Amino acid sequence: MKERAPRVIRRAYVALGSNRGDPVAKVQAGMTALGQLPQTRVERCSSLYRTAPMGAVVDQPDFINAVCRIKTELDANALMKRLLDIEARHGRVRDGEPGGPRTLDLDLLMIDHQVIATPELTLPHPRLHERAFVLYPLAELDPDLVIPGHGGVTELLGACCGQRVQRLEPAASADNP
Repeated sequence: MKERAPRVIRRAYVALGSNRGDPVAKVQAGMTALGQLPQTRVERCSSLYRTAPMGAVVDQPDFINAVCRIKTELDANALMKRLLDIEARHGRVRDGEPGGPRTLDLDLLMIDHQVIATPELTLPHPRLHERAFVLYPLAELDPDLVIPGHGGVTELLGACCGQRVQRLEPAASADNP
């Protein structure tokens, strides 16, 4: 009888954001879709946060952002592909200017403490350590989390204090993302 390979369960953090249509509903739909991924379970989702646009395109509506912590048997590339599929199902077209308006944006921030640098995927997510709109939700979920190569989320937040971030509602549980 052939032995089965042991299951590898990874902890991952996924950022969700939207500023088109009904952004709260879009982010909540993204949370629900994460919970429907194969071999994946949503452990906890942060509160929702209203955040100012950043980067080159600041003349656009505020974003609604959150982060979910998941457990998955999918590897980083397979998980990223599934996240892109969820975006596409929710009307995301990746042909606009980076940082521009979007219906639903799902970013793989980290998976375990892997450091990956390929043309398809960079982990931890580039610029994650500079963005309050992901650091606040990450700190809410895991205040002692360390971003490989950058430091702890709580300390990193100190460098982002000028960014406008407003918490909207209490965190959702895994039973009610």
